[in-house]
Amino acid sequence: MQFNSDFSQRVVIRPDEYQFVDSPLPGISRMMLDRAGAEVARATSIVRYAPGSGYSAHTHHGGEEILVLEGMFSDEHADYPAGTYLRNPPGTSHQPFSTAGCTLLVKLWQFAEDDNRPLALNTQQATWRPGLVDGLSVLPLHEHNGVNTALVRWAPHTQFNQHLHAGGEEILVLQGQFCDEHGHYPAGSWLRNPRYSSHAPFTLEQGALIYVKVGHFDAGLMGDRFISPAAAED
Repeated sequence: MQFNSDFSQRVVIRPDEYQFVDSPLPGISRMMLDRAGAEVARATSIVRYAPGSGYSAHTHHGGEEILVLEGMFSDEHADYPAGTYLRNPPGTSHQPFSTAGCTLLVKLWQFAEDDNRPLALNTQQATWRPGLVDGLSVLPLHEHNGVNTALVRWAPHTQFNQHLHAGGEEILVLQGQFCDEHGHYPAGSWLRNPRYSSHAPFTLEQGALIYVKVGHFDAGLMGDRFISPAAAED
């Protein structure tokens, strides 16, 4: 399956465009944001667990990145409340479930081969840093070989400089409304801006909280091989 897998194209998906589809396991559904591959895929998805649902034990051969958006996500290692950021490196295994239900941002096969440090960060208890302009605060989540992931909090009426993303940029709006010269994006909106794109983002009276990842297009990640429709899967 190739869905929004041409990374030279800008993509915007707003929450009123979500179309969840059932996964192979009961009680778990997915809104595909981009996907290259079949059940094994380089994929970015919003995943919903109904109360009491879960997966069987499995190994993430290409790694898994998770941001818990709502509810409580769990596996045999711990419970992870909303706001938890997780990285399960290539080769790690677990048996995830949710007793009360949850919603996640999930990214699969988007690790470098030598990125092998597991991470479980409760962002509700972490220390934020001042941003590059007044009104911005930043919580770095992960950095590896020029790929950076962070949460960024925007105060109301904050304006950022026009800037270029040589390695591309991906944003999920978590709270409020994020804006740039191309449009306004309410909470739940997902944006993918291609390599060498530029914009001048800002907020209005609501402010915003966003998840942002930069530098990961053409970064030599393990799942890049799935982007070709003829790529082999295992």
